[in-house]
Amino acid sequence: MRKKILFSAFLLVVIAVVYRVSVFTPELVSFSGPTMGTTYTVKFFTTENVTSSRDLKDDVDAVLVKVNALMSTYDSNSELSLFNAMPAGASTTVSEELTYVVDKALLISEMSGGEYDVTIGPLVNLWGFGPGKRDDKVPSQVEIDEAKERVGYKYLTLDGRQLAKQKDVYVDLSSIAKGYGVDAVAQVLQNKGISSYLVEVGGEIVSKGMKSDGIPWRIAIESPAGGHDIAERVIDVTNIAVATSGDYRNYFEKNGVRYSHTINPITGRPITHRLVSVTVVDKTATMADGLATAITVLGPDKGFKFAQENGVAAYMLVKTDFGFEERPSDAFKPYLK
Repeated sequence: MRKKILFSAFLLVVIAVVYRVSVFTPELVSFSGPTMGTTYTVKFFTTENVTSSRDLKDDVDAVLVKVNALMSTYDSNSELSLFNAMPAGASTTVSEELTYVVDKALLISEMSGGEYDVTIGPLVNLWGFGPGKRDDKVPSQVEIDEAKERVGYKYLTLDGRQLAKQKDVYVDLSSIAKGYGVDAVAQVLQNKGISSYLVEVGGEIVSKGMKSDGIPWRIAIESPAGGHDIAERVIDVTNIAVATSGDYRNYFEKNGVRYSHTINPITGRPITHRLVSVTVVDKTATMADGLATAITVLGPDKGFKFAQENGVAAYMLVKTDFGFEERPSDAFKPYLK
């Protein structure tokens, strides 16, 4: 009897040791790389099947290369560039990915009454913010008017995967493609069974789950005054996407005047109002990216009204004589707690 008890105790100890060895402990892993003229960063907690960045990086790089090959205006052979090179009246079947992004861009164009316009390309290129050599030159009014003749989202139609142009329009997805890239990378992680991650491409972010200690992922909304060094706000992000649009990074100066890369398709000129930064929270980075740009173009008053009327979670920073004024929409206020 005593031998049997000792054997049972020994067996329990062995089982306990084996169990302790087999328990998996997630670890935080991160990796980054270049993409779309900027950089990307992926942070995730490992799983039993994905134990290092080597299990993911090739797949992430491949999906970002594919997005660029579909939607870049800097690649003359991209699917989008080939469509832009087609004459007025042309129609073609495009990929599911391009269909999705153009559809969302057309939706935001309609929502904003055309102040966000997916066919803004001719004006972006005219002001030197598109592909090609940047001259930092202020175009004439005649040149602006000529470029505006080729701008108009209503001349672009999408029927299923059939994309057509009624006029010689030039589609520019730079305001929304990075967001889609973030969503595409997040899908790679989802497919691998990763349930806790943070994906960032050029400042656009998607988060999933919590950290291993149960604390939410946290991100900083940078201050226009201090760039990457100063945070205006820090917010918790769980199972959401975040995108920020601002006019304080990409611009040029001529004769003491600052010209932003954000162009208003109605005026044909860079924005001149005091709204300097817009952060949007949404279910997808694709929509967050496009909506942040739309609100930036609309400006502090119309942009705030747009966010309120459409239930957009937007955090706006407006320049004042003494610093910056915060204008969160009602849908964003829970993130300020």
